[in-house]
Amino acid sequence: MKFTGDELLLYAVTDRGFVGRFSLYQQLEQALAGGVSLVQLREKELELDALIEEARQIKRLCHRYSVPLIINDNYLAAVKSGADGVHVGQSDESVAEIRQKVGGDFIIGATAKTVEQAKRAEAEGASYLGVGAVFPSPTKANAVRITREELRDITASVNIPCVAIGGITLDNIDYLNGCGVSGVAVISSLFGAQDIELAARKLKESVKEIVS
Repeated sequence: MKFTGDELLLYAVTDRGFVGRFSLYQQLEQALAGGVSLVQLREKELELDALIEEARQIKRLCHRYSVPLIINDNYLAAVKSGADGVHVGQSDESVAEIRQKVGGDFIIGATAKTVEQAKRAEAEGASYLGVGAVFPSPTKANAVRITREELRDITASVNIPCVAIGGITLDNIDYLNGCGVSGVAVISSLFGAQDIELAARKLKESVKEIVS
């Protein structure tokens, strides 16, 4: 699936902590129906074979909505499942190493908290950057925060699209206006909602107002 950057508008990151009334698959189906434009499957506890099988099922669901699927951290699971890409942090395999193995069409997202990290990821072949945390995150209490000015400096320092991450809600999304982001990545404000499809629709409309 060709990546243009528009897919970052409303970027959903899964979290099993919100699975209850609905399964992870059902939650994602509601989110996709509401307009989510990219999905990251984040499974820290699954063994490789189980992750690959789950990713295959989720990929079929995402592709039914013409939405790319990204796997968190695990490049091998992404390749073996036929997912569209992988997202890596600073402590994971480098963008350069992955890009050398997969070629140009595979989507590689990289986390960046500084201008230096952002420039390095772009030079190594990253497709997009995840920048943050911009707000306190209920799903990642130890996440390092960045300021609005730092976010703006990072987005201005690279030519690849950037998605803001970390604690983003309908109440604080306007704070990101003018920061040069192409979208927002959300977890709790989407999957923690009573009506996931409605939450996705509202979030997407709000994001459209602040993207550059």
